[in-house]
Amino acid sequence: MSFSATRRHFFAWAQGALALGASGARPGRDPESTVDYYDKLGVTKIINAAGTYTVLTASIMPPSVQAAVAQAAQHPVRLLELQKAAGEYLAKRLQCEAALITAGAASGLTLATAACVTRGRADAIEKIPTDMTGLKNEVIVQKAHHNDYDHALLNCGVHFVEVETLAEYEKAFTGQIAMAHFFNAAGAGSISREDWVRVAHSHEVPCLNDAAADVPPISNLWNYTKMGFDLVVFSGGKGMRGPQNAGLLLGRKELIDAAVANAMPISATIGRGMKVAKEEIVGMVAAVDWFLSQTDEGMEAEFTARANRIAEHLKSIPGLQSRIVIPPVANRIPHLVLTYDQNRVKIAPKAVADALRHGSPCIELNPSTGRKHDHGVTGDEDAIVVGVWMLQPGEDIIVAKRLHEVLSKAT
Repeated sequence: MSFSATRRHFFAWAQGALALGASGARPGRDPESTVDYYDKLGVTKIINAAGTYTVLTASIMPPSVQAAVAQAAQHPVRLLELQKAAGEYLAKRLQCEAALITAGAASGLTLATAACVTRGRADAIEKIPTDMTGLKNEVIVQKAHHNDYDHALLNCGVHFVEVETLAEYEKAFTGQIAMAHFFNAAGAGSISREDWVRVAHSHEVPCLNDAAADVPPISNLWNYTKMGFDLVVFSGGKGMRGPQNAGLLLGRKELIDAAVANAMPISATIGRGMKVAKEEIVGMVAAVDWFLSQTDEGMEAEFTARANRIAEHLKSIPGLQSRIVIPPVANRIPHLVLTYDQNRVKIAPKAVADALRHGSPCIELNPSTGRKHDHGVTGDEDAIVVGVWMLQPGEDIIVAKRLHEVLSKAT
C-alpha cells in the first residue's frame, strides 16, 4: 500500500481502535531540561501590562494548568478518544449540549461555519471551499459586525449578506443562508442578540456568536448558549488562561458533531491544519476547571488592587489623574487609565509606551495607550492604559516604578 493510501485509511483504522485498551511499558524519560530557551534563542522576555493579546503570547497558564500540560506530554493516547472525552466533560461543566476544543477561537469560527455549510455531509466536507455546488453558501452579518476575523468564515467558501436594520434582517433569509453570524463585542449594530436569535430560528437557520474575548464574567460560558445561540466560540488562551492555541466551540450536539467531522485528525477537511495536540486538549480542560474555581468578585478585587498600587506609586507626578475602567464586553476586567497635563509632564503617552518597551525590563502597555478608537479601553488619545490582569506577582510594582521614572524625567 502506498503512503498516500495509508494516510487515507488511517482515520478509519483510528476510529476502530478507540475501543481498544492501552497497555505496554512506559519508556524512560529524559532528565528535566533546565535550559532557558528564550535566553538561548535571544528572545526578549516581557512584562505584560497590556492584556491577553496573541502577539504578546496571550496569558500565562496557572500552575495547575501548566502541570496538567506537562503530565499530558508524558503519555501517548488515542486522540479521538481524548477529544470525545474532553468534549463530553466540558459540555457538562458548561451547561451545553456539546463541546469541541479547537485550535483557538479563529479555528472555532471556521469549524462552526463549516458545520453549518456541510451539516455532516461527507461529500461536501471533502469539497469545500472550492466546490460549493448544492450547498448553502451565504452568511448573514450586521454591517457593523465585520472585523479582522471575517477570514475565518470566508475560508469555508461562503459570502456575507450584510444587514443594518431588523427589517432588513427579517427579509435577508433565502434558501442560500447557511448561518447568521453575530460578533459579540461589536461596538455598534442595531439588532440585539435576542432578536438575532429569534429571527434566525424562525427561518430554521443556526446562529453563531463570536465571544472570543468575552470572559469574564464566568457565566458567559453558558449565558449565550442558554440565550439560544446554536454555536458559541471562546478563546482558551485569554481570560480562561489555557494554552494560547486552544479554544472552545460550544452548542447544539448536531452542529458540534458536524464541526468534528470537518476537523483534524481527518485528512480531507478544511480543519486538518487546525491541530490541537493532546497537551492543548488537556490544558484547556484544566483551564476550564481552574476558571470555574474562581469568582468574578475575587478576580475583580485582585485586579483593582493591582491598579490601585500602581496609581498610588504615581501620586507625586504633577497633575496625574487615575481612574479604573472596565470595558462593557470584551476584556471586561479593571484597567488602569492615567492622564496628565502634558504641558507639565512633557512626554506623550505613546512615547511613554515606547520608553517602557525599549527599557529594562521590557514592559508592554495596553495598545489603547495614546490611541483614539472605538474598541479600546478608552477613546482618550492622551491616556496611558495599563492592563493589570496578566501581571505576575510583584510585577505591578515594577511597572509602577518604571512609569514613575519615565514620567518624572519629563517634568
